Amino acid sequence: MLLPTETVYGLGADAADPAAVAAIFEAKGRPRFNPLIAHVHDAETAARIAAFDDRALALAAAFWPGPLTIVAPIRDPAAVCDLARAGLDTVAIRVPGHPLSRAVLAAFGGPVVAPSANRSGRPSPTTFADAFAETGDKAAAALDGGPCQVGLESTVVAVLDGPVRLLRPGAVTRAQLEAVVGPLAPADDDARRSPGRLALHYAPDAPVRIDAPEPRPGEAFLAFGPWPAGEAVLNLSPAGDLAEAAANLFAFLRAADRLNPTAIAVAPIPDEGLGEAINDRLRRAAGFVG
Repeated sequence: MLLPTETVYGLGADAADPAAVAAIFEAKGRPRFNPLIAHVHDAETAARIAAFDDRALALAAAFWPGPLTIVAPIRDPAAVCDLARAGLDTVAIRVPGHPLSRAVLAAFGGPVVAPSANRSGRPSPTTFADAFAETGDKAAAALDGGPCQVGLESTVVAVLDGPVRLLRPGAVTRAQLEAVVGPLAPADDDARRSPGRLALHYAPDAPVRIDAPEPRPGEAFLAFGPWPAGEAVLNLSPAGDLAEAAANLFAFLRAADRLNPTAIAVAPIPDEGLGEAINDRLRRAAGFVG
């Protein structure tokens, strides 16, 4: 099922059914060592599936429903099958904020894995049209929830032994997290417990050149801040607003790619607040992050 969330469109299936999960991997062409996020209707359901300590409960209370994924020890392995967890003893879980996805989850009654509804490595779809073009032919049903309001995948944190670790930056910023649980530790070996960690990820067909002060001949350009209009120019945010840029990022990468440029140049993005997550996605689109 194509399922809208506030972050990106997901390709959903029963998290407990290995055959259904395998079909998602096949539809996306996704490496099977990459775990999936289980989506549930509420925090109480999440706490029955994952073992939450006081820090995880505090994060859930602060940010759910919303774009935060918590990686915690698995409590109920039957609820999220081994394939969905990539054989790990942890589970990545969140309560989405989109009312349509929450209605589906409430009606279903169990966890649904819903990785972004793109072919593996491609930019995540933030509109129904892009989601359907990518994997709609593989979905038994498709729900149009309108454009995704956040436009970036969820932040992922690991709440295990030791300090809370930031595995993937996202719409919930580092500062917001640290206000709840204190200083965050780097991902280190726990990075493998999060999706979206491949070196080349979110990539369009055209090569991506980041931190570009201006485009070169033949390139499409993703501007940020004041910039003259042009035939191959898409401005992530003329006002220099990071939230607007995050919401536009994947749709604009796709739109630029459709121009068949020699490359897609992207203006420098401040590496603060939401800019940390935007730059993470851009570095992966360019193949610069391990």
